[in-house]
Amino acid sequence: MSLTFRPCVVIPCYNHGAMMASVIARLKPSGLPCYIVDDGSDFATRQVLTALAAAHENVTLLRLAKNAGKGEAVIQGLRAAAAGGFTHAVQVDADGQHAIEDIAGLLALAKQHPQALISGQPIYDDSIPRSRLYGRWITHVWVWIETLSLTLKDSMCGFRVYPVAPTLRLASRVTLGKRMDFDTEVMVRLYWQGNTSYFLPTHVTYPADGLSHFDALKDNLRISLMHTRLFFGMLPRLPSLLMRHRRKHWAQQDEVSGLLGMRIMLAVWRLCGRRAFSALLYPVVAGYWLTAHTARRASNLWLERVRTTLVERGQPVPGKLTSYRHFLRFADAMSDKIASWRGELHMGRDVHFAPGAEAALGRDEPEGKLLLASHLGDVEACRALAQLEGGKVINALVFNENARRFKQIMQEVAPQAGLNLIPVTHIGPDTAMLLKEKLDRGEWVAIVGDRIAVNPQRGGEWRVNWSSFMGHPAPFPQGPFILAAALRCPVLLIFALREADKTLRIHCEPFANPLPMPRTAREAALQQAIDRYAARLEHYALLSPLDWFNFFDFWQLPDAQDKE
Repeated sequence: MSLTFRPCVVIPCYNHGAMMASVIARLKPSGLPCYIVDDGSDFATRQVLTALAAAHENVTLLRLAKNAGKGEAVIQGLRAAAAGGFTHAVQVDADGQHAIEDIAGLLALAKQHPQALISGQPIYDDSIPRSRLYGRWITHVWVWIETLSLTLKDSMCGFRVYPVAPTLRLASRVTLGKRMDFDTEVMVRLYWQGNTSYFLPTHVTYPADGLSHFDALKDNLRISLMHTRLFFGMLPRLPSLLMRHRRKHWAQQDEVSGLLGMRIMLAVWRLCGRRAFSALLYPVVAGYWLTAHTARRASNLWLERVRTTLVERGQPVPGKLTSYRHFLRFADAMSDKIASWRGELHMGRDVHFAPGAEAALGRDEPEGKLLLASHLGDVEACRALAQLEGGKVINALVFNENARRFKQIMQEVAPQAGLNLIPVTHIGPDTAMLLKEKLDRGEWVAIVGDRIAVNPQRGGEWRVNWSSFMGHPAPFPQGPFILAAALRCPVLLIFALREADKTLRIHCEPFANPLPMPRTAREAALQQAIDRYAARLEHYALLSPLDWFNFFDFWQLPDAQDKE
């Protein structure tokens, strides 16, 4: 192990003397130093622990004067580990139910994610009491609510690896549960603190002659009070929890962690309507604006470059270009998005065509078309086009594997959304063939041209072309433009902008028919197409600057942003 990763073992023990010799023997192959914390055990257990510490030079025995609970014993063990120079501590229960042989796997994850809490994800056999199994599922649901995330798969397993410094920092700021409420509370609060969890499946057995300290009345009451504290503790953190996955550059986001929050918000809309939803959404966004430093910095950078560009061109600068209003506009777009999913956004009433846009769309033309969109404005509003007489089926190509789960949520909560998502991680021949079939049926395909794909690297380089945007070079993905050329179909630019008069208007203009990209001059043609797209994106962005919904530094690649 490197000097920056020094693990040890911490075992809280209360009257489990009969099992401890077996636990220590199973730990021996790992070669890890071990801290046993005697949590006020009886005389017999104290004798056993004293003998074990004397017989094993890598075992250190700590004693608490009286029984303080598992949580307090673990914290005391972590403090001793920190004093000994250890960075991580494997918590093992003293009752022998854990598969200690899985420690190597837990430590491998801990070394890969040194700031995270690494936990076993129990695989139970028939020895688990049914009441304990059902009780665990109740806690799972509460934890998902308290974190607005499905990433914490099991918060009650006592077989885990703690990052010592972050856990002690948490314990110094808040009072954690002392007993059966400890394991869950510390995981949730570490998640709130920014230390997420990773899980490793592990077998857990309840020994037939095992000793359990679970008090059905007292411990269930403690757990209920803990969930009450955590729920109300979640409320002021709700903005940052909902938007947590946006803190990274979008192309490097992990699995979506806000699907539960999305379910909750859509349920509020369904039960109470748009006004109630907006009343909840705006304070959420205001709170997010106060806490999301990275997104706020990106917003200010965007608005400053908009101002500079407008001044250089002698155009008037709107007086309401602030990051707070930028975030509010995003909230309004969220409302439009859900209204679109639910079929409540109608052309001619809620959405209107800009001059020339309807003619450019050519709805009466039988051939399929590629709609080149962006994250400028309410692109979801374009779904209202399908309601028009002669409207087309619109398919959205999404560079995000999480779209599969997103589509599942839409089918559950807003089945009328008619969301035709095609999730991909890269554009290949199979993707082109699928889209060609849809175009041949006269359907439309929408793809964004302003976001880099999830796995865009090939040979260590991002597959992008750089083009001038707001006076600075910015990376644009090659994939959408190569695909457009390969499909040999009409290509249109489309934007849905909330203009100064508050009207939501769809802008559309021809881009190419088809997009030329001859083999002999492929690179030059690709650069020319991306330059034209960047210029038109800039044009429309200056019409409605607050409709820009790329809340990250658009002018840098993800790797460069991570190094800041």
